[in-house]
Amino acid sequence: MSAQSDARSYTGVDNLEVMTSATNYLRFLNDSIAKVAGPVGTAQRLLDFGAGVGTHALDLQARGYAISCVEIDDGLRRRLAAEGLDARPSIGEFDPQSLDLVYTMNVLEHIEDDLAALRELHRVLRPSGRLVIYVPALQVLYSSMDRKVGHLRRYHRRPLMELVTRAGFVLDRCAYVDSLGYFTTLLYRLAGSRKGDIGTSSVSLYDRLVFPLSRAADRLVGSWFGKNLLLVAHRRADAE
Repeated sequence: MSAQSDARSYTGVDNLEVMTSATNYLRFLNDSIAKVAGPVGTAQRLLDFGAGVGTHALDLQARGYAISCVEIDDGLRRRLAAEGLDARPSIGEFDPQSLDLVYTMNVLEHIEDDLAALRELHRVLRPSGRLVIYVPALQVLYSSMDRKVGHLRRYHRRPLMELVTRAGFVLDRCAYVDSLGYFTTLLYRLAGSRKGDIGTSSVSLYDRLVFPLSRAADRLVGSWFGKNLLLVAHRRADAE
């Protein structure tokens, strides 16, 4: 869900709902966030920037992490609050250096000034605080689904790394994810729905049968291509 959308304009909620059936995919993302955060209690305060329907925040909250959310869509924010999450409309409501970790899953591609957004995330992180970013990769894969959900771009590895560094972060790692998804997304671009719709059955089938194989292949080709990018960085420590 875009942190720049609102309830009247965002048209991708149905796709967000469909993606909840991708259990292996979501477990991978949430495990990736938890691995960076460390054991429950180590990172005292996490922020989900662009929380959408709460796919990540609710799982991490259930694991015992203290989660706050930024979600500008009024309806989705009410939904998050009803689930007991601290949900706010703007990153500006958080004090400087008040958070231990910020994660943003499939959000930056919605934001016109992504550099300014990253600088705001840098502002709210404490020294040594961690940042986890997950975004769609490779502009050649831009499809009707990207248009439907309001993606302004897809990212390439090197420019994303440079963008995060310009925002003030120290890069830890960045790699392409879901290498086999590159080929299925390219096929969708060429022959998929012109409306940008995705089906629960096809997402679930891919998640069960292909995604585990794709993650294994990522170990070999993650530096070169994949459907998405996963980046981890941190705010410079005072003594660093």
